[in-house]
Amino acid sequence: MHQVSIAFFVLLLLKTGMEVVLDALNRAKVTSCAGSVPAAYRDFVDRETYQKSVSYTLTKNRFSLLETLYDASLLAIIVGSGLLAWIFQLVNGYLGPSLWAQGLTLILIGIVVSLPSVPVEWWAQFRIEARFGFNRSTVKLWISDKLKGLVISFALGYPLICLLLWIVNLPYWWFWAFAVVLIFQVVMMVLYPMFIMPLFNKFEPLPEGDLHDRLIALANRTGFKAKTILVMDGSKRSTHSNAFFTGFGRFRRIVLFDTLIEQLNSEELEAVLAHEIGHYKLGHIPKTLGLSALFTLLAFAAVNYLMQQAWFYEGFRFSADGGLAPALLLFALLSGLVTFWLTPLLNGWSRKHEYEADSFARNAVGSGESLIGSLRKLHEKNLSNLTPHPLYSRFYYSHPTLLEREHALADG
Repeated sequence: MHQVSIAFFVLLLLKTGMEVVLDALNRAKVTSCAGSVPAAYRDFVDRETYQKSVSYTLTKNRFSLLETLYDASLLAIIVGSGLLAWIFQLVNGYLGPSLWAQGLTLILIGIVVSLPSVPVEWWAQFRIEARFGFNRSTVKLWISDKLKGLVISFALGYPLICLLLWIVNLPYWWFWAFAVVLIFQVVMMVLYPMFIMPLFNKFEPLPEGDLHDRLIALANRTGFKAKTILVMDGSKRSTHSNAFFTGFGRFRRIVLFDTLIEQLNSEELEAVLAHEIGHYKLGHIPKTLGLSALFTLLAFAAVNYLMQQAWFYEGFRFSADGGLAPALLLFALLSGLVTFWLTPLLNGWSRKHEYEADSFARNAVGSGESLIGSLRKLHEKNLSNLTPHPLYSRFYYSHPTLLEREHALADG
């Protein structure tokens, strides 16, 4: 076996093993606390709801374990067996070597590789989420979403990939490729909420009234000038809720899920919005975009190096002079084996931002009580895991746990 293939399987086993261990630790922690509602939560969670949240967490945990093993097996088969190289050579041989054909080859292979995940997503939506009362989507809507997503991905992704394949002929192509992708991301920050999101959901202005006036007043006094506050019909797919803002400058919009408005009172909604405004005012969005840009630059630099190494192609049974197309394909499938280990660092950075946004919200509304109230309700309504294993939450959670956020708000 080629040394590259050995390294691939070692990295795959290490990543899969870590995921299995973390799931096992979290499962054991949740099970050990399942007997009764922990004292810290008895003020707002009854025994029936707590038991349901435990069941939901353990069900997702078992599914996560199966999904981890399934994904690892698929990756081993598709990449490690040489199947990917065979598919690439077959499709490429049929379509030809032109730039447009190479781009279409990558798109088609991407679709083929993603097909095994479709039944997994269906099971999660229509079995697990439906069993616990979260799913409101229909099979027809779910299929429609998939087809729309496929068409949009092709319409946007195909020209971008072809442009990258053309750029490879330029000096320092990897830098120019990075610049193109960065510009594309920034443009999509404006266009996506304006033209693409409405293809999936309805957005209507928040009706005039006390809530509207309260939220607009909050936006004005915090210096977050927004043209309008929109309500999104998230309830057509799920009872889970969220709030966010999109775009920047005069394209900025505040968006609330209709389910969020149903679950929280005016004071709590104001606190949630203050938290989201905090992310904007504290510069978290450009910081996140900057970090993403750095990783994109490093990724293209890595691809530039790897595509010049015959061992990289030969280790996965591609032709030694494969070029950019197979290098991009392999990098897209394999980079997660390395970047996985950065997950706790990136999530730790994200949790720091969440603490800062919580502090901003507390100052903006005058106290932390309304934000704590909203967090408690959202954890209860979403059947969130109230007793995660510390190592699991440190590794995977992009937000602090409920108790961590409550303590930080109280101490402030």
